[in-house]
Amino acid sequence: MPVELSYPIHRHRLDNGLRVVISPEPATPTVAVNLWYDVGSRHEQVGKDGQPGRTGFAHLFEHLMFQGSANVASGDHFKLLQSAGATVNATTWFDRTNYFEALPVGGLDLALWLEADRMASLAVTAENFETQRDVVKEEKRQRYDNVPYGDTTERLIGLTFERDHPYGHTTIGSMADLDAAELSDVQAFFERHYMASNAVLTIVGDVDPGEALSLVEQRFGPLPTKTPPPQLHTPAESALTGIPRDEAVADVPADAVHFSYRLPPRGTPEFDAVDLASTILGHGASSRLHRRLVRRDEIAESAGASTMALIGGTGVGFVSARCRDGQSPERIEQVLLEELHDLITTGPTEEELGRAKATFARYWLQGLARIDTRADQMSGHALLEGDADLVNHRIATVDAIGLDAVAEAAALLHPDHRAVLTYRKEQS
Repeated sequence: MPVELSYPIHRHRLDNGLRVVISPEPATPTVAVNLWYDVGSRHEQVGKDGQPGRTGFAHLFEHLMFQGSANVASGDHFKLLQSAGATVNATTWFDRTNYFEALPVGGLDLALWLEADRMASLAVTAENFETQRDVVKEEKRQRYDNVPYGDTTERLIGLTFERDHPYGHTTIGSMADLDAAELSDVQAFFERHYMASNAVLTIVGDVDPGEALSLVEQRFGPLPTKTPPPQLHTPAESALTGIPRDEAVADVPADAVHFSYRLPPRGTPEFDAVDLASTILGHGASSRLHRRLVRRDEIAESAGASTMALIGGTGVGFVSARCRDGQSPERIEQVLLEELHDLITTGPTEEELGRAKATFARYWLQGLARIDTRADQMSGHALLEGDADLVNHRIATVDAIGLDAVAEAAALLHPDHRAVLTYRKEQS
């Protein structure tokens, strides 16, 4: 019988447009505060005709948002919350930016005050901009430029979408764009996107919904009403054609092969179906790719498949394998194609589909067991799909997908509709 969850969800919208989700959880005296802004790398501008763009700004603000506001000194956001026993962080993605903290329930008002203060009066100063621009550059050097395979996502995204597509660049952005940016550009980006009417605030924990809402009204209610930027309506993407290819020669541990695909967008039955097909193909030790390439043929160190859920008219799928010593990328690519062909022509088995659904349910329940992850999922579903209550129905939704739907979705991974990235080890 499909699992239906019953996390309580109270929805509100303040007069200034802030969407509020409150889910009481009395089991533990802690609270998670989660704020999603409807701004990610897809909302940035790409340069045209040799002109600099405005990429990397959403990620830049992930750093700037901790640099002080009208009533909080630079760096004190972290200090104040950590002294109250909180864990604090933020992340940037193609479709959103989120800021979150989990702490003892007595710190709820502090967390709300801090979030509201920086939403209203972030210190976007020349000093903060210059400092955090340098921090972002160093992050790019450490996480992207100077680690093996660090540019994999950037290369695959470049193969999958045109450069001026909303998803045609990664969240780290272009360092040339950041170098060319003026303080006024960054200030304008903040004014355009960071406002109550462009955000979802979720509170999960040992709170009374009425009392929690009263605190939200007290802290966020005085913020001005602003018109949010127009929603981006990206047309549905067609499948890739022509098998675009890229090859990198780098100081990497092993040769590797990656495929990428355009898939249906998040929130559609088709995406859920191809996500299950991807699990069958390449998630875990029981997947087809692991059994064939790693265990049986012993030609790959690792092999897998995954999906990226996006909302702008498309999602993305990946298939990859890393060669064992003595094995060529060409051989790996051929075997990957054989396994894709077999999945598409014969379809998955009932046993494989059941295992894929069980895998999804396990990860979903494990994530929701944590109040900070639960708050994050509720914010995400509210912002991107319009309904936080979808977290209660995700397992049942996925469980309702039939074998025929998954078999049909597997065809979206057809070899003719892929892009290919090959890594080769530098020869010493």
